[in-house]
Amino acid sequence: METEQIVKPGRQRILVVDDDKQIVRVLKAYLEQAGYDVFVAYDGNTALHMLKRERPDLMVLDLMLPDKDGLDITRMVRAESTLARVYILMLTARVEDADKVVGLELGADDYVTKPFSPREIVARVRSALRRIQLDADTLNHEILRYDQLVMDVVRRRVTLADQVLDLTPTEFNVLLELMRHPGIPITRSDLAQKHPGYDYDSLERSIDTHIRNLRKKIEADPRSPTYIQTIYGVGYRLGDE
Repeated sequence: METEQIVKPGRQRILVVDDDKQIVRVLKAYLEQAGYDVFVAYDGNTALHMLKRERPDLMVLDLMLPDKDGLDITRMVRAESTLARVYILMLTARVEDADKVVGLELGADDYVTKPFSPREIVARVRSALRRIQLDADTLNHEILRYDQLVMDVVRRRVTLADQVLDLTPTEFNVLLELMRHPGIPITRSDLAQKHPGYDYDSLERSIDTHIRNLRKKIEADPRSPTYIQTIYGVGYRLGDE
């Protein structure tokens, strides 16, 4: 039986998806204590329904679910333009880097490996949403342009040759840093520290994956990029010097 939930206006909304009800119960309690409105789902189909109905700002998503797994959900979310801006924090019990890379390549913004501390989840959620809200609330109406790339920072909207690009929150933030410093090499560490996530070490290792995703969306030929250049031994640069 569903219980009615009273949502206070202006509060940010979190969807927690995990088939482990104990994990869901604990995360819900911690996140609500931190001031968020929290919705829950225990399987992939319910998660998709809740995403479309509740429009959360962020989703904490377990990789292993009984029907559609976390990778399927991530793929579907990123393919749906109305959901593409949802920040996805992936939970995984798998420790292999390949599993994490697959999730990031499909559009997850960050990951946490089980077992984890609920306080760590709250810290990552708070940091991610704070940065996104800060961009929306305090920045001037900043428009960045480089060649045919145009970024509206406040609206978090990017176009290429007048075509809107569906970027994940992390892809947007990485591209934002590059577009604010065209022609200047930026290290992986600097890109990670500008990201709203909490674990900079894990993000630094995943920056290459986010760059590959950006190139697939921006470059005519991702194997021979003209926008996002690799500076070997350093990091990345937007365009030429």
